Amino acid sequence: METKKSVSIWAATAESQNHPPLDVDVHADVCVIGAGIAGLTAAYLLNRESKHVVLIDAQDVGAGETGSTTAHFFPPDEWYDTLINSFGTEQAQSVATGFAEAINLVERIVANENIDCEFIRLDGYLYAAKEHGSNEIDKELTAAINAGAEVQRLDRVPGLPFDTGPCVRFANQAQFHPLKYLNGLAQAFERNGGRIFGRTRAVDLKRNGNLQKVHTEHGVISADAVVVATNTPFNDRVVMHTKQSGYQSYVIGIRVPKGSVPPLLLWDTGDPYYYLRLDSPDGETLVVGGRDHKVGQDEHPEHRYAELESWVRERFPMAAEVIYRWSGMVMEPADGLAYLGRNPMDSDNIYVITGDSGNGMTHCTLGAVIVNDLVHGRDNPYARLFDPARKPWRELSEFVTENANTLSQYGDWLKGGDVKSVDDIAPGEGAIVQSGVSKVAAYRDPDGQLHCVSAVCTHLGCVVSFNSAEKSWDCPCHASRFGIDGEVLHGPAKTPLAKH
Repeated sequence: METKKSVSIWAATAESQNHPPLDVDVHADVCVIGAGIAGLTAAYLLNRESKHVVLIDAQDVGAGETGSTTAHFFPPDEWYDTLINSFGTEQAQSVATGFAEAINLVERIVANENIDCEFIRLDGYLYAAKEHGSNEIDKELTAAINAGAEVQRLDRVPGLPFDTGPCVRFANQAQFHPLKYLNGLAQAFERNGGRIFGRTRAVDLKRNGNLQKVHTEHGVISADAVVVATNTPFNDRVVMHTKQSGYQSYVIGIRVPKGSVPPLLLWDTGDPYYYLRLDSPDGETLVVGGRDHKVGQDEHPEHRYAELESWVRERFPMAAEVIYRWSGMVMEPADGLAYLGRNPMDSDNIYVITGDSGNGMTHCTLGAVIVNDLVHGRDNPYARLFDPARKPWRELSEFVTENANTLSQYGDWLKGGDVKSVDDIAPGEGAIVQSGVSKVAAYRDPDGQLHCVSAVCTHLGCVVSFNSAEKSWDCPCHASRFGIDGEVLHGPAKTPLAKH
C-alpha cells in the first residue's frame, strides 16, 4: 500500500464534513469559533442548555488539529510529579479529578448520542526511556498516588515484545476515533437546533455595546458571548502568545499483525519522547508519535518520520510497512496546564480554550465544561486553576526561556536569503529570497511554477520558514502556518501572506 503523506489515519477513515459558508448577518446567544473537539463540545453543551449557538470554522468540522491528534485520554502531559512541584498536591488532585470527569463526559456523550467512534477504556503505561530510570518511575508513582490517580507499579509493560523495565500503570484511561466522534457530535448538535457554517473564517472580533461582533469574509455574527476554540487564539495579539509555544509533533501509522500488540496507551519519559496506541481495539495499525520541535524551527523535518520508524522497528520487529504519516501542532503552556475560561482581555463575554499541552482530548473537553458553566453564570471548581489570566510565575524559567527563543527569531531580519536567487530553488522546494529590503517566500511546485508571497508573518512580523514535509510556511515566533500561496492554515495570524 502506498504511504499517504500528511494525511492522518482519522481523516482517511472518516467521512469529511461539508457545511455551507455563512453568507448573511446572524445573531446568536453564543458564537463558537473553531469546530474541533474544543469548539464542538462547547457548542454541544451550550446548545443542550437551550442556548442558541452558531458554530463556524475556517474549514469544517474536524479539519484542524483534532484530526491530527493521536486521540489519547491520559494523565497530564507534564506528569503529576511536575504538577505537584509547581502547583501543590491539592491542585494536582483537582487536575486528576477534572481529567477523569472529562473522560466520563465523553463516554456519556458517546452512549447518549449513540456515536460509533470506537471509544474504549484501556490502561496506559509510563516507562523510563533510559536504563536505570526507575527513580523517575517511582517519583511519578508516588505523585500520582498523592493526586488520587488509580495507579500501580509493574516490573514491565505486559504484552509487549520488548522489556520496558519498571512502569506506572494508569488504569481506566481511554481512546477513540476523534473524527468519527466529532461527526457524531456535530449531528447531535444540529439535531438540537445548532447551526454550523464551514469555510467561514473569523477575521476580526469587535465589541459593540454588550455584544461581540464576529466579522467573517461574508457576514457578521452578533453574539452575547464568543468562545474562541481555534487551538491558539486569533483575537489576542500578544498576551496569550507569551504564555504558550507551538510545537510540531510527528506521527506514523505502521502495519502490525492483528493481535500482536495489546490494546493500551504507552508513553516514555525520554527527550525526545514517544507515545503509541493501536488505531482501534483490535486494529492492525500501530499509531506512534513524538519527535517534537518548535514550529518553524526545522526546515527539513522528514528525518523525524524516519526516526519514529526506526524506534518502532527496533522494538516491534513484526512491524510491516508505514501506511500513514502526518504531523500536528501542540500548544505548550508555560506551566503545563491549559488555559480554559475567560479571555484576559474583554473577559466578561469572550472565552478561550487553548494550551492543550498534548492533552488535547482531555483538556479541550474539560475546557468546554468550564466555559459552559461560565457562560451560564455558574461557578466551576476548575475555573481558577485553569484561568487564562493566571501568571506563569511558578515556571518562570521556562517562561523566560521560551520567550527568549521567540525574540531570537526576529534576528532572521538581519540575515540574507536562504538562496541568492529563485533560480536556485528546485521543484518541490521553497526558500526565503532577499529582494531589496523585502524578504520573499518562494516555492517552486513540481511543475516548475513559482509561487511567491511575502515572508513576513501577518501576526507580529516574524520571518517565516519553509517546512519541506508539509509544504507550508511556518512562523518560528508564534506558530502561525501558511500554505504555499499564503493562505492561513493555523493562527494566531488572521490574514494571508501578501502576494509578491
